[in-house]
Amino acid sequence: MQSARTKIDVSVRDQRLILTRDGEKLRSYPISTSRFGIGTEEGSLKTPLGNFRIAEKIGDNAAPGTIFKARVALGPADSLPDTEDFITSRILWLDGLDEHNANTHDRFIYIHGTKHEDEIGTPASHGCIRMRNADVIELFELVDETTQVVIRE
Repeated sequence: MQSARTKIDVSVRDQRLILTRDGEKLRSYPISTSRFGIGTEEGSLKTPLGNFRIAEKIGDNAAPGTIFKARVALGPADSLPDTEDFITSRILWLDGLDEHNANTHDRFIYIHGTKHEDEIGTPASHGCIRMRNADVIELFELVDETTQVVIRE
């Protein structure tokens, strides 16, 4: 179990996720936030801003590139077409802690792997925080449920 002083800081502007522990930077990863911008409206496909916590970790020990649908592992990403916004490898399901983002869990906003790793570094997701598969697997091992997450412009 990691300490409560472990924190994830996501910058929409920089398309970067920083993991710190006790204020010390442990990791920095390129990410992809929503191509529809920022916001919290239901059905908007936008990335919410504010304070969050990891509510659930899903996919422990799944093979890299495993596709999840409704949080259930389906199989390897290379067995399906490229057209969908697949959730791959690991899921860190976020809970909004602010009044304006309290619907985050119900909107199914995750930090997750993607089959579209070539789009990492640019806003391309459908609201979630996309990461390269190897990066999200590493992050998954370094955080706990309840780890604090901040998403800022």
